[in-house]
Amino acid sequence: MAPIISIRNLTKTYANGFQALKGIDLDVEKGEILALLGPNGAGKTTMISIVCGIANPSGGTVTVGGHDVIKDFRATRSMIGLVPQELTTDQFETVWNTVSFSRGLHGKKANPAHIEKVLRDLSLWEKKDNTLRELSGGMKRRVLIAKALSHEPEILFLDEPTAGVDVTLRKDMWHVVEGLRQSGVTIILTTHYIEEAEEIADRVGVINGGQLLLVEQKAALMAKLGRKQLILDLVEPLEALPDCLQGNGLSVGDGGTTLIYDFDTTHEHASIAKLLSRLEEEGIHFRDLSTRQSSLEDIFVSLVGGHK
Repeated sequence: MAPIISIRNLTKTYANGFQALKGIDLDVEKGEILALLGPNGAGKTTMISIVCGIANPSGGTVTVGGHDVIKDFRATRSMIGLVPQELTTDQFETVWNTVSFSRGLHGKKANPAHIEKVLRDLSLWEKKDNTLRELSGGMKRRVLIAKALSHEPEILFLDEPTAGVDVTLRKDMWHVVEGLRQSGVTIILTTHYIEEAEEIADRVGVINGGQLLLVEQKAALMAKLGRKQLILDLVEPLEALPDCLQGNGLSVGDGGTTLIYDFDTTHEHASIAKLLSRLEEEGIHFRDLSTRQSSLEDIFVSLVGGHK
């Protein structure tokens, strides 16, 4: 099956010479959740803006559902819902009218039942008759999401959707996202909350300096780039690691009170058993042990740190 979004050699250079995107290649499969991670200025929003038809590329091609985003703008835009970073809404309009109007802008016939479902899913139903200016920042963010879902898009872009909102909204939002995925909607999100990407994404892409450093299945990425550590709390501190244990992925930590072992997860059991046997031979005893797996945040920091 052809990808629902296909990006080839996408570039964007602004009038001042700043190159925001440098040859991006990316395919997004129908029904997946792709998380795009990157620091401010990495190019995430620029890429989303081009796919959504808000900005023009300097070079390359983008297709959505087989349609070129420039030549077939109407066809591609009708397939996409966008939740932008900025709170851009008519402050004097009601929630109901704002969301209903957004559906009409995309050429969809009125469907009050659908609008009601969207508002209820986002805990906005009780606020449907309130004007936007009467809502909190978090509630306004919910309205942006409702607007993006009003025309029943096949693809939903969430550009930093939970920035500056409360924990309750985040939980509501991820519940809605999971429901959309189950109904076949493709979701691309950018976020600074890496733990959220770790929890809900199928694949993770890392962007920095206008370049897509990698795109991997989340589990494969963590298996490939993550580290696993065994931490041993020693009965008696070590001043230094014995010569016979040097070069085996071992290091002394916490002032000599712990031994830290970095190991290959594919040979986990054999390597740990061998280590414990060596320690026994050397008379090094421990009172407790624990393990630590690298998080997606650890991997992100290591990748971005190496491409500044």
